[in-house]
Amino acid sequence: MDVRKRVEEPDAGAPSAPGAAPTIDFRLLVNSIEDYAIFMLDPGGYVTTWNAGARKIKGYAPDEILGRHFSVFYPEDAIARNWPQQELEQAAARGRLEDEGWRVRKDGSTFWANVVITALYDDAGVLQGYAKVTRDMSERKRLEELELTNRRMSEFLATLGHELRNPLAPVRNAIGILRLQPAPTPIVAHCRDMIDRQVGHLARLVDDLLDIGRITSGKIELRLETVDLRDAIERSIEGVRFHTDARGQRLVAHMGTAPTHVRGDLTRLVQVVQNVLHNASKFSSAGSLIHVTLVQRRRSAVITVRDQGRGIPAHALETIFQPFTQESPQLNPTESGLGIGLTLCRSLVRMHGGAISAASGGPGLGSTFTIHLPLAEPERLSAPSAPTAAVQRIPLRVLVLDDNRDSADSLAMLLEIQGHDARPLYDAEAALQLAPEFLPQLVFIDLAMPVMDGFAALRAFKALPQLAGTMFVALTGYGQQDDRARTAEAGFDRHLVKPLDISLLDEMLDAAAAQPCQESARHAGAAPG
Repeated sequence: MDVRKRVEEPDAGAPSAPGAAPTIDFRLLVNSIEDYAIFMLDPGGYVTTWNAGARKIKGYAPDEILGRHFSVFYPEDAIARNWPQQELEQAAARGRLEDEGWRVRKDGSTFWANVVITALYDDAGVLQGYAKVTRDMSERKRLEELELTNRRMSEFLATLGHELRNPLAPVRNAIGILRLQPAPTPIVAHCRDMIDRQVGHLARLVDDLLDIGRITSGKIELRLETVDLRDAIERSIEGVRFHTDARGQRLVAHMGTAPTHVRGDLTRLVQVVQNVLHNASKFSSAGSLIHVTLVQRRRSAVITVRDQGRGIPAHALETIFQPFTQESPQLNPTESGLGIGLTLCRSLVRMHGGAISAASGGPGLGSTFTIHLPLAEPERLSAPSAPTAAVQRIPLRVLVLDDNRDSADSLAMLLEIQGHDARPLYDAEAALQLAPEFLPQLVFIDLAMPVMDGFAALRAFKALPQLAGTMFVALTGYGQQDDRARTAEAGFDRHLVKPLDISLLDEMLDAAAAQPCQESARHAGAAPG
């Protein structure tokens, strides 16, 4: 029986089933479909029909392809392993085959295809040919590969951040130790401050790089609250004060006396303003002036940062917020960055429903950055919380568990100088042996340790009844949101990212000192006397 004849030349006199459309209409429907390549093959795999979709997707006109073997649609490697013939054999054996893979157009270009081959048999069970439906899935394939690339990039950036932060941790700890030394010589103080600036610069580069990856993959979530922008600006100024003081620059703020409230993530807003202020300092000469103003205009809060720096050429204003864009970094190579700080600022401001813009009179005429944020609705304003009582600093017993000896030793030394009893340990087994006797009130645990990682170590620590009430802090180079969620779920009380911010260390010490005394629980594992 000739399948093609049955499809294309139906018996005009044959009665149709009640309500059924004439066969000729169905053929016209198939021939007019453009989103799918629908065609027939004879039992040997030679093309016998060709619709409009097949021409659009594969590029062949009917007279160019009818009678040719369908293997012309396959790349050379598939032909070499006889895959076209195997597809027909599997379709004949199973009745139907579905596959995805690369296919070749007439012009030699390739596309990712979803293919369905259906074997056609007559009433006697004799194979008459195949119906083949092909759909171009190139766009879906491209999106899948883009998603995979983004995921791999995020994983790479997280690993890179961890590897870069680890060596910075002991350096930052050593700076903290030097700051606690009495009466350093001017040269020592200068070198200490210089090292601190450079460590801070490296830490900011790592944070910006990771944040760009998080924003690209949609992993940043804002923790919205009612924020007084005066507080955000004050924190930002404090964050760059060390840098501006080192350059002899004056930073003047005009914020008014009335609160300016927005709904936002305080940490992220500080990050935005601090980034803009740091750029203003970086690209301004020593001894220059930087102005910061905060005003309310209609329903918007407007932050303006104006400097007396080298300015921005007109053509650069159009691209300055694009990622990895730097305006003539060779003019100041010692202050070069990754070119992502302003990109990050724009993304974070937009997430807050605002906008950021740049203006400049040109080279040598300074720059002005303006941030617009929507004011908070009046009903959302909450009364200020009562100030919390300061926690009296008392000596603590602290374990520092980190296989990086420099990191463990320097943190323990810093704690010892502050009056605490700190023990550095480099493997979990040794720490678990010491803990029941030492009874630490605070334990810092690095997550990426060999043999027993930080999560396994935490479970083992928590199984010791003597450590009930002990505070456990994850100290790691991994700082993404899902990393924090993982440590919280595992039972860590806090998550700190290397290099350690000394102010955050003080917060951990205060929190551990405020833990309720549980000496009875600590000695629960002791044998009765």
